[in-house]
Amino acid sequence: MSSGQSTPTPKPDMHRHRLPTLFEVLSRRTLPPVDLFSFYIYMRDQQRSVDYLDFWLDVAQHMSLCRHYVRELRRSVMIGTPENEKAPSKRSSAVLDHLDVNDPAGPSMQLNPEEKGHDQRLSAFLRHENGNKHSPQGSLNSQHQGANGSGERPPRPSFMSTQDPRTDSNSPAHTVARADIRASAEKILYTFLLPGSEREIILPDAITSEITRAIEEDGRDDPEIFDAAKDYVFQAMERDAFPGFLRTKALGNLVPPSLMLRLIAGLLSMFGGFWTAFVLVFLDYPRHTRAWVLLPFAVGIYFLATHQYSLDPVMALAGFSEYTFMSFSRVREPYVRSLLTKRSFVVWGWWFLFTALLTLLFVFVPGKRL
Repeated sequence: MSSGQSTPTPKPDMHRHRLPTLFEVLSRRTLPPVDLFSFYIYMRDQQRSVDYLDFWLDVAQHMSLCRHYVRELRRSVMIGTPENEKAPSKRSSAVLDHLDVNDPAGPSMQLNPEEKGHDQRLSAFLRHENGNKHSPQGSLNSQHQGANGSGERPPRPSFMSTQDPRTDSNSPAHTVARADIRASAEKILYTFLLPGSEREIILPDAITSEITRAIEEDGRDDPEIFDAAKDYVFQAMERDAFPGFLRTKALGNLVPPSLMLRLIAGLLSMFGGFWTAFVLVFLDYPRHTRAWVLLPFAVGIYFLATHQYSLDPVMALAGFSEYTFMSFSRVREPYVRSLLTKRSFVVWGWWFLFTALLTLLFVFVPGKRL
């Protein structure tokens, strides 16, 4: 495929002076720790609802597959038509030329009228081209693959790897065959939407029934059939998961196992500090000896402050964030890094204040030997 016809890769916005939106994260326009990979890890490990994100990604991949197919079809029409036959084929070429195949796939409620028109024309073209060519018997193989009951979760070709779509097609004329689009639509249906499917997601019955009827009875496979489900899943993630993701990744840099470990370490250290301080006071040790309670108080307050703010100030100033337990990545989103740096100074301020107060209290309190 020529480079001039390829879909442009979204560029991260390095000058964004705000937190990203969910659509920007899903469109791969953000950098760690608020990128799509981090959101996937968050949905898998903390939200426990990664199937909804996988559904979104599979539908977006289905849209890309349709656009790729139409783009290749348009190219084949332009290249494969002899000069003396180009006039009669002008109508078909004009229909293809009016299809914009480079728009990013997104929720329909966030598209402007022009982008909605592009998507509607793409779906209408695929429905018209499909016509009566689809036979249910011809897709039994893809149905069997989509309804595979294997317990293993397959890797995500659209997200975790860079699979070439040409490996999925046996058609010599196009890198994506029409059967690939059909198989993609059936895979989404049999994996996520049918009752009792391997990774069933909860959608309103009306949406699920409409998609099932469109694919199995009407023989449709255009991306428009998934619009209602895609919008519903997007709104659910935006309402239930995304605020927690931003709170965790844009305002903090620690994951729950690390937070629990720091809470335990902080409480133990504070217990040791208070025990030592009271012993030194009631045994009437001199003030320069009692000053050593600074160490357990400093450690304990540091761990408790990092737990309270979900932020390790040393890691924040060094530019790192924890995405899984004891696994770290660099903070590359400029606005997020500035937020973490500012919050780290707040943590340092509280740490210094409470450490100084407790140390001075037990140093200067009058001793009394019991």
